[in-house]
Amino acid sequence: MDNKQIITVLGAGSWGTALSMVLADNGHEVRIWSHKQSQVDEINDLHVNSHYLPGKQLPKELTAFSDLKVALENTDAILFVIPTKAIRQVSADIVPFIHGKPVIIHASKGLEQGTHKRISEILIEEIPEEKRNGVVALSGPSHAEEVAVKDLTTITSACHQTESAEYVQNIFMNDYFRVYTNQDIVGVELGGALKNIIAVGAGALVGLGYGDNAKAALMTRGLAEITRLGGSFGADPLTFLGLSGVGDLIVTCTSIHSRNWRAGKMLGEGKSLDEIVENMGMIIEGLSTTKAAYELAVQKNVELPITTAIYEVLYNNADVKEVITELMNRVGKNEIE
Repeated sequence: MDNKQIITVLGAGSWGTALSMVLADNGHEVRIWSHKQSQVDEINDLHVNSHYLPGKQLPKELTAFSDLKVALENTDAILFVIPTKAIRQVSADIVPFIHGKPVIIHASKGLEQGTHKRISEILIEEIPEEKRNGVVALSGPSHAEEVAVKDLTTITSACHQTESAEYVQNIFMNDYFRVYTNQDIVGVELGGALKNIIAVGAGALVGLGYGDNAKAALMTRGLAEITRLGGSFGADPLTFLGLSGVGDLIVTCTSIHSRNWRAGKMLGEGKSLDEIVENMGMIIEGLSTTKAAYELAVQKNVELPITTAIYEVLYNNADVKEVITELMNRVGKNEIE
C-alpha cells in the first residue's frame, strides 16, 4: 500500500507483536497497546518484548501505549489480538475513543463462552456501525515466532465486504507475508477456532506415545468435524480446504510452537489441567473452545466425536486412553457422509 496508515494494535502478546512488526516493516505508523506499563516501557525503551518474543529485536518505529485514548487517536485501523474472553470488554472500552470509521480487524481465534459467538459477531455487537468500516478476520497457518524472523507465511483476510478484506490484504502484504482474501468470514473464523481443539488431541496422541498414523487419522477426521459444524452455520465447505482450515490445522497439530499442541502433549503425559495452564503461562484457546464447540454441537445436533472425547477428558476427568479406545471402537461408517 502506497499510503502510510495509522494502525492501533490491541494486545502485545507474541502474535500482536509479530503482526505489529510486519506492519512497521511495511512503513505504517504502528501503535501497540498493552495494559501492562512495564511491557510498554520495555518495548519503547529497549525495543524488545522479552516475555512473549524473547531474543527478538523490535522495530524502533513501533511505539507502545498503555493509554487507550492516545493509542486510538486518528487511527485508520484497529487490530484486536487479545484473548477471546477479553474481546467484548475491550471492544466496549474503546468505543468512546473511536473517531471516524476505522477498519476493525481481529487476529484472535476462539468462541465466546456462554454465547458461543464468533469474534466478529462480538465486535459488531459492541462497536456501533457508525464507528467502523468493516470487520475483518485475519487467520491462517502462522506462528508468531516464525513471522517475527520473517519466515514465509501465508494467511487469509476474511470479510463479507470485499473492499475491507482487500484493505487488510494491502496493509500486510510484503515479500515474506502473503495475504489472500475470502468473503466467507464464518468459515474462516470457525476454522481458526476449532482447529485448536484438534491440536489438543494431536498433542495428546504424542504424549501417549502414538505415531504418525494416529496423528494423520486425527487431523483428517478432525477436519471432517470442523467442516460439519461449520456447514451447520452456512460456511462454505471449500473454506475448510484453504489456509484458515486445513492449512491452520496442519501447522497447529504438528508444531512445538503451538500452545494447544503442547497442552495436549502434557495431557497425554498425565498432567492435570491445572498443571498445564500454570505451566504454559499464556492463554490456551483450545481448552475453552472445546467447551463452546461441544455445547454448540449438542445445541445443533451435530456429531463431533473427537471434540466430545476431548471435552470428556478436559471437563469430566475421563481417562485419555479409554476415550481413544472408545473412538476406535465406534460403529463402522462410510467415510464420505
